Amino acid sequence: MLKYFLLWFPMLFIAIVNGTARDLWYKKYITELTARQLSTFSLLLLLGIYMFFIVRKFPPASAMQALLTGVCWMLLTLGFEFGFGLYRGHTWAQLLEDYNILKGHLWLLIPLWLICAPYLFFSMQK
Repeated sequence: MLKYFLLWFPMLFIAIVNGTARDLWYKKYITELTARQLSTFSLLLLLGIYMFFIVRKFPPASAMQALLTGVCWMLLTLGFEFGFGLYRGHTWAQLLEDYNILKGHLWLLIPLWLICAPYLFFSMQK
């Protein structure tokens, strides 16, 4: 599992580049909510490509290991996101706002994708 832990760190880089692209490129042309929605979908795609190649190059030993890898990646992501957000002075309410599907925020799809994708890609190889 150590290798999957280490393979999470490039995902952090991918997410930062994705958010930077949103902030510097297209956010000024569309609404904040639309920019965040577009950013969420582009991150789902980028992470999906990355995880697909990771699972192909370093296949989990079992379906259970693939699922545990996804859970690990999701927990690391949420830990970083909330930890860094709180460190930067955001409130819990501000941090949780991105998860409010009823208001059009789609960020909840990211942790769900992180859990499911390794198992999905592992299953596709069989």
